[in-house]
Parts: sequence; structure tokens; C-alpha cells
Amino acid sequence: MQMTPLQSRMARAALGWSIDDLGKAAAVRAATVSSFERGGDAYASTVRKLQEALEAGGVIFFAAGDGVPSGGPGVRLR
Repeated sequence: MQMTPLQSRMARAALGWSIDDLGKAAAVRAATVSSFERGGDAYASTVRKLQEALEAGGVIFFAAGDGVPSGGPGVRLR
């Protein structure tokens, strides 16, 4: 499952990370993080780097309906 821009923002908030923090952890520019989170286009490999950095920080991602029949995509701390 590839995370959505909203999940990225939610995951950063859960971890207390800034855009700069995520950029550093994923080895991408902060502007790239910001653009993705605003709904801009991003390479799948870039989104994967961001997601992997957030997961390494302790976030778990889930798709719409995973565990919550009427719920949308989300995140939670491990």
C-alpha cells in the first residue's frame, strides 16, 4: 500500500516531525515533502522513501477499511 499525502501529514504529526525532519530522514528535499503533502506529483520511489522513513520512526499505515469497516486510510503508532 502506498501512503497518501494525508497519511504523510498525519504520520508526521504523530511523530512530532517537521517537514524538514521527514526530508532528512528520507534523504529527500523538504520542498519535495511539502509538494507531495499538498497533493503534488511524486515518483513512487520518493513516496516509498518517505513511507519507509516514517515507518522506521514508528508509524504503521493502513488502507481504507483495514480493521475499521467504514474507515478511510490512516496511521497509528506502533
